[in-house]
Amino acid sequence: MKILIADDEAPLLRFLSRGLSAEGFECVEESALHNLVTRIRHESPSIIVLDRMFGDEDSVELLPAIKSLPNAPMVLLLTAVDEVRERVNGLKQGADDYLCKPFDFDELLARITALGRRVTNVPAANEGLSVGPLFIDDESRIATLNDVEISLTKLEYDMLYYFAENAEKVLSRERILSRVWRSHADPLTNVVDVYISRLRQKLQASNSIVIETLRGNGYRLTIKHAAKE
Repeated sequence: MKILIADDEAPLLRFLSRGLSAEGFECVEESALHNLVTRIRHESPSIIVLDRMFGDEDSVELLPAIKSLPNAPMVLLLTAVDEVRERVNGLKQGADDYLCKPFDFDELLARITALGRRVTNVPAANEGLSVGPLFIDDESRIATLNDVEISLTKLEYDMLYYFAENAEKVLSRERILSRVWRSHADPLTNVVDVYISRLRQKLQASNSIVIETLRGNGYRLTIKHAAKE
């Protein structure tokens, strides 16, 4: 699925493009509002992730023109203005969904997926997770490995829980930064690597729970089964 990301903030534009590309989407970028309609005609994206404000220009004014195009794309509008009146106005002008900044990357991903299916389906939160010998009770925020409690800082717990609820799935650095640190900073920082290393040390008591590094893609918590003799 092709997604056009339109934003005049270069760091956020780069972050979204890298993050969504890591999730398997074909991404194109646009930073100038006056080029947007022409770019849509040329690229024919399925979805546009569109920032509300480009300097003093309001992208909502272009929504009627975008929606009048043949095979008009779905539009997810991003905004720093969290007011009902502004959200209603954006939706009336043609936006299909609305997401306020700052946002969680997983929520953005869920909304994009929902737009792609034309169905809203937000999963319920999981209060307890089991992955092999690892159990996490989210009500008490206690994690145990082989029935022994693991001593975790807040960030270590948040990261481990995120890995556990996505066991066997590859998580990009962008997704981890957005979920655990609530940050859209450039993922070249090594803070993710530092905390991955800490978690690996604390999971050493079990040879079956491993956080793998998949170069160029991200990390994955997986269960290693003993080889059969």
